[in-house]
Amino acid sequence: MEKPRVRVYLDGGAQPIVDQELPTDVALDTTDLADGPHLLTILARGESGGEGVKEIPFMVHNGPGIIVSGLRPHSTRRGNISFRVDAFSADDPFDPRRAEARSSIPVWVWVLSLFVVAWSVWYAARMLDVPAEFANTPTYGVQNVHPGNPG
Repeated sequence: MEKPRVRVYLDGGAQPIVDQELPTDVALDTTDLADGPHLLTILARGESGGEGVKEIPFMVHNGPGIIVSGLRPHSTRRGNISFRVDAFSADDPFDPRRAEARSSIPVWVWVLSLFVVAWSVWYAARMLDVPAEFANTPTYGVQNVHPGNPG
Protein backbone atom coordinates (compact mmCIF):
# COMPACT_ATOMS: atom_id res chain seq x y z
CA MET A 1 0.00 0.00 0.00
CA GLU A 2 1.40 3.38 -1.03
CA LYS A 3 1.42 6.49 1.09
CA PRO A 4 -0.81 9.32 -0.15
CA ARG A 5 1.27 11.90 -2.03
CA VAL A 6 0.79 15.26 -3.74
CA ARG A 7 2.72 16.93 -6.52
CA VAL A 8 2.13 20.57 -7.41
CA TYR A 9 3.20 21.99 -10.78
CA LEU A 10 3.33 25.66 -11.71
CA ASP A 11 2.46 26.87 -15.22
CA GLY A 12 2.84 23.43 -16.81
CA GLY A 13 6.43 22.95 -15.64
CA ALA A 14 8.05 19.54 -15.96
CA GLN A 15 9.34 19.52 -12.37
CA PRO A 16 6.92 19.81 -9.43
CA ILE A 17 7.38 22.73 -7.03
CA VAL A 18 6.01 20.49 -4.26
CA ASP A 19 6.37 16.70 -3.96
CA GLN A 20 5.32 15.60 -0.46
CA GLU A 21 3.29 13.10 1.48
CA LEU A 22 -0.28 14.04 2.39
CA PRO A 23 -1.53 15.93 4.25
CA THR A 24 0.80 18.88 3.69
CA ASP A 25 0.83 22.64 3.77
CA VAL A 26 2.06 24.44 0.67
CA ALA A 27 3.55 27.95 0.63
CA LEU A 28 4.09 29.64 -2.73
CA ASP A 29 6.11 32.85 -2.89
CA THR A 30 4.69 34.91 -5.79
CA THR A 31 7.33 37.65 -5.60
CA ASP A 32 9.47 35.72 -8.10
CA LEU A 33 6.57 35.26 -10.54
CA ALA A 34 5.75 37.64 -13.35
CA ASP A 35 2.55 39.65 -13.01
CA GLY A 36 -0.32 38.06 -14.89
CA PRO A 37 -2.15 34.74 -15.13
CA HIS A 38 -0.64 31.54 -13.76
CA LEU A 39 -1.84 27.96 -13.32
CA LEU A 40 -1.30 25.51 -10.48
CA THR A 41 -1.80 21.85 -11.37
CA ILE A 42 -2.20 19.59 -8.35
CA LEU A 43 -1.84 15.83 -8.72
CA ALA A 44 -2.76 13.79 -5.66
CA ARG A 45 -2.34 10.04 -5.33
CA GLY A 46 -4.34 8.17 -2.71
CA GLU A 47 -3.42 5.05 -0.76
CA SER A 48 -5.12 2.87 -3.37
CA GLY A 49 -2.89 4.32 -6.12
CA GLY A 50 -5.62 6.32 -7.87
CA GLU A 51 -4.71 9.84 -8.95
CA GLY A 52 -6.77 13.00 -8.99
CA VAL A 53 -5.99 16.25 -10.79
CA LYS A 54 -7.08 19.78 -9.94
CA GLU A 55 -6.14 22.92 -11.86
CA ILE A 56 -6.32 26.32 -10.19
CA PRO A 57 -5.84 29.40 -12.35
CA PHE A 58 -4.80 32.54 -10.45
CA MET A 59 -3.46 36.03 -11.08
CA VAL A 60 -0.27 37.53 -9.67
CA HIS A 61 -0.10 41.25 -9.09
CA ASN A 62 3.13 42.18 -7.31
CA GLY A 63 3.86 45.30 -9.34
CA PRO A 64 2.39 48.73 -8.77
CA GLY A 65 -1.27 49.45 -9.38
CA ILE A 66 -1.79 51.19 -12.70
CA ILE A 67 -4.52 53.77 -13.15
CA VAL A 68 -5.45 55.12 -16.57
CA SER A 69 -7.74 58.14 -16.77
CA GLY A 70 -9.26 59.34 -20.01
CA LEU A 71 -9.27 56.07 -21.97
CA ARG A 72 -11.68 53.22 -21.31
CA PRO A 73 -11.16 49.61 -22.39
CA HIS A 74 -12.73 48.77 -25.76
CA SER A 75 -13.60 52.41 -26.51
CA THR A 76 -13.58 53.70 -30.07
CA ARG A 77 -11.43 56.76 -30.65
CA ARG A 78 -10.32 58.75 -33.68
CA GLY A 79 -7.38 61.08 -34.24
CA ASN A 80 -5.09 62.02 -31.38
CA ILE A 81 -6.00 60.71 -27.96
CA SER A 82 -4.63 61.79 -24.63
CA PHE A 83 -4.89 60.06 -21.30
CA ARG A 84 -3.15 60.07 -17.95
CA VAL A 85 -1.29 57.09 -16.47
CA ASP A 86 -0.24 56.75 -12.85
CA ALA A 87 1.23 53.80 -10.98
CA PHE A 88 1.95 53.27 -7.30
CA SER A 89 2.25 50.46 -4.80
CA ALA A 90 2.01 49.99 -1.07
CA ASP A 91 5.80 49.97 -0.88
CA ASP A 92 6.14 53.46 -2.41
CA PRO A 93 6.51 56.41 -0.03
CA PHE A 94 3.21 58.20 0.56
CA ASP A 95 2.67 61.21 -1.68
CA PRO A 96 -0.71 62.94 -1.19
CA ARG A 97 -0.67 64.21 -4.78
CA ARG A 98 -0.72 60.60 -5.98
CA ALA A 99 -3.02 59.18 -3.31
CA GLU A 100 -6.13 59.44 -5.48
CA ALA A 101 -6.70 58.85 -9.14
CA ARG A 102 -7.07 62.04 -11.11
CA SER A 103 -10.16 61.86 -13.24
CA SER A 104 -13.00 64.12 -14.25
CA ILE A 105 -15.98 64.53 -11.95
CA PRO A 106 -18.75 62.14 -13.03
CA VAL A 107 -21.90 63.65 -14.58
CA TRP A 108 -24.12 62.21 -11.84
CA VAL A 109 -22.24 64.30 -9.24
CA TRP A 110 -22.95 67.48 -11.22
CA VAL A 111 -26.64 66.56 -11.63
CA LEU A 112 -27.01 65.75 -7.94
CA SER A 113 -25.27 69.01 -6.97
CA LEU A 114 -27.57 70.99 -9.26
CA PHE A 115 -30.59 69.27 -7.70
CA VAL A 116 -29.43 70.15 -4.16
CA VAL A 117 -28.80 73.80 -5.11
CA ALA A 118 -32.19 74.07 -6.86
CA TRP A 119 -33.98 72.54 -3.88
CA SER A 120 -32.15 74.90 -1.48
CA VAL A 121 -33.20 77.95 -3.53
CA TRP A 122 -36.81 76.70 -3.68
CA TYR A 123 -36.84 76.05 0.08
CA ALA A 124 -35.42 79.51 0.88
CA ALA A 125 -37.97 81.14 -1.43
CA ARG A 126 -40.81 79.26 0.29
CA MET A 127 -39.62 80.57 3.65
CA LEU A 128 -40.10 84.14 2.38
CA ASP A 129 -43.79 83.49 1.63
CA VAL A 130 -45.71 84.46 4.76
CA PRO A 131 -49.08 82.72 5.15
CA ALA A 132 -52.04 85.16 5.08
CA GLU A 133 -53.08 84.34 8.62
CA PHE A 134 -49.69 85.52 9.95
CA ALA A 135 -49.17 88.50 7.63
CA ASN A 136 -50.33 91.09 10.21
CA THR A 137 -48.77 89.61 13.33
CA PRO A 138 -45.96 91.44 15.13
CA THR A 139 -43.43 88.95 13.79
CA TYR A 140 -44.24 89.45 10.09
CA GLY A 141 -46.30 92.65 10.01
CA VAL A 142 -44.92 96.09 9.21
CA GLN A 143 -44.30 98.12 12.37
CA ASN A 144 -44.03 101.86 12.53
CA VAL A 145 -41.06 102.51 14.70
CA HIS A 146 -40.06 106.14 15.12
CA PRO A 147 -36.72 107.19 16.57
CA GLY A 148 -38.44 108.83 19.54
CA ASN A 149 -41.01 106.08 20.07
CA PRO A 150 -39.53 102.89 21.56
CA GLY A 151 -42.18 100.63 20.51
